[in-house]
Formats: sequence, C-alpha cells, structure tokens
Amino acid sequence: MTAVHHSGEAGTPADVNDPHMTRFDIVKEGLRRDDIEIVTYESHFHGQNSKAEKRVVRNIALLFLLSGLFTAAFVVFYIVWPWHFELGHTMSDYYTPILGVTLGLGLLALGFAILAWAKKLLPHELSIQQRHGDPSSDDERLITGQTMLYVADELGVQRRPLLKGAIGLGMLPLGLAAAAPLVGGMIKNPHGDAEPMMFRTGFNPVANGDKLVRLTREDGTPIRPEDVSTGGQMTVFPGIPHGATNQHADSPTLLIHLRPEDAAETRRNAEADANGRNKGSMYGNYVAYSKICTHAGCPASLYEQQTNRLLCPCHQSQFLITNNAQPVFGPATRRLPMLPLTVDEEGFFVAASDYKDTVGPDFWERP
Repeated sequence: MTAVHHSGEAGTPADVNDPHMTRFDIVKEGLRRDDIEIVTYESHFHGQNSKAEKRVVRNIALLFLLSGLFTAAFVVFYIVWPWHFELGHTMSDYYTPILGVTLGLGLLALGFAILAWAKKLLPHELSIQQRHGDPSSDDERLITGQTMLYVADELGVQRRPLLKGAIGLGMLPLGLAAAAPLVGGMIKNPHGDAEPMMFRTGFNPVANGDKLVRLTREDGTPIRPEDVSTGGQMTVFPGIPHGATNQHADSPTLLIHLRPEDAAETRRNAEADANGRNKGSMYGNYVAYSKICTHAGCPASLYEQQTNRLLCPCHQSQFLITNNAQPVFGPATRRLPMLPLTVDEEGFFVAASDYKDTVGPDFWERP
C-alpha cells in the first residue's frame, strides 16, 4: 500500500483541503508556508492519561476550585459582612481586609492554575520563524483557523472532564466577584430611610436642638462675615459638639468671600439653576460649598482666586465656584453641594438649612 504524502515537495504547497490531512498536518503545512521550522514538539508525559498526567490534572483542578472557593467567599463577605463605619473597634474594621484577602487568594490560585497548565500540560514546542509581510491568502486563513482549533484541542479540556468542571466551578464565582462592586452598590438605596443618611450632616438643625447651626472654626469659635476678607476663603465646621471631628466627617465646608462681580455671576447662575436648589443660598457676596469631592470623597480645598476654581488634589477634579460648583475638569461628574447661608441675631454665620444635595460621592445620584 502506497503511503500518502500530505506535504508538498520543497517549495510546493500541499493541498490543505485534502480530506486525508489531519489537523496537525494542516498546522505543519501552515508553519512551513510561513518559513517556520519546528525544532521541538513533545509532550511532557509518556502517553495520554498516564498517572503523571492525571496527577498534574488533579493539582490544576484543585487550584481552579480553590480560586472559585476564595472568590465565592469574597462575594459572600461583600454581601453579609457588616460594613457601616462605627467609632471604636468593630467588625466593620475587618470588612476591607477580608475582601482583599479572599479576592487576592482567589486570583493567586487562578494565576497558578494557568501557569501550571501552560508549563505542565501543554506540549513543549520550540519553533524558528523568519518574518515576512505578504498578505494572507484564503488557504492561509484556513490554516490559521485550523491552527487555533488545534491549539484548543491541545489544551485538552475536552478529554479532561475534571478540568472542565473545575474551570466552570472556579470561574463562575470569579465572574460574580467582578460584578459585585458594580451591582453591590445598588442593593440598598442609601436614600430609602425615612430620614436619608446621606442627606443629613452636622449642619442639620436636628443636631442642634432644632436651632440653626453656626459655622465655626476648628476650635469652635463662630465666624462673622467681616472675618473673611474679599477673595479669601475659610474652612468651617458645624458649631455643635464634635462638629470638627470624624464624627461629622461629611460636614467640612469651604466659606468663600467672592469679589462683587464674581458674586453677582454666582447669584445669577444659582437663580438659573435648573432644579432650583441653590436659589437664595448665598449671603451677600459669600457662598459656601462642601469640601467633600463628589468623585471619591477627597478634600476639594485648593481655591484658585483668579479663576474661581476649586481643585481636588487627589484626582485633579476642578469645580467652577461661580457656576454652582459644576465640575469643569477631571473625573468628577456631579457638582459640589451648596450650603444655604444666613446670619443670626448676633451677626454670626449660620446654615439656613442642611445641604439640599447629597454630600460626597454617591453612586445613586445622576451626574
């Protein structure tokens, strides 16, 4: 019986549509056409399904399952572990470390599984290729497709059901872990309570016995309008017990004394505000905005007097003071809330009400 030669003679391409050619024959023909010489192509094992191969498969499957276990733990802890910040030593202190450890171990196990697969299961191949830039023919496209399928065959997933199941069980929790931060923030509406938490700061009169809250310095001393020079600014806090501490970390506010022409522009834009929240919130030439950046909660505290821009140094978001503190540069998409101002009978600044917009980053809000 005459042997069938599937490769052409030197310089003569073989017919890749020959039904007698195996997938590997087509792959070799493609390599030959691309001037690639296979120097070494050999398996790590003596025969398929050997004891050594099964041992490696079990180890890799274990790594995939461990990856799935740790990432599943990440999802569970993300949902059930107490995360609300509380003063003192509480369970919420461990929320972020637990998420970091479980997700880190899950990704580490996945990385080791992929590395072990590449090093231990895939055949060892050494090839030499000379580059050329000619356009691909139809035969070469066929060869490329068959090469990709052959590589998929060489991965051995189809003939190794243990690995197939381990990959499925290991990767599913990883997909859930990737989606958890995107979906998790939408599980509970932070504004769903009778008195929404994120609409309440230290300037809420409820925190002061239903009396308007004064604007004070860090040492608790109240502030009069004449204490802030024209073009100047001052960081103020609610004049209540612990108002300048982390207990009211959402309350630091920037009080700005605008130049007359800038104040007039700011008032016009506040009056023209589409939702009307900033209407009547200024006092004379004074305006006050939250210092908590609406991007990631950093302190937006660098005031450029000449441009009337407020800069957040963390991620370079910039807010235009004269236009309702709308973001004009950087990743922030929502304006800084304005604190309504007035003065009390003694001439000290007080907040006419609490902020009318949510303070800080809030993913339930529209830009």
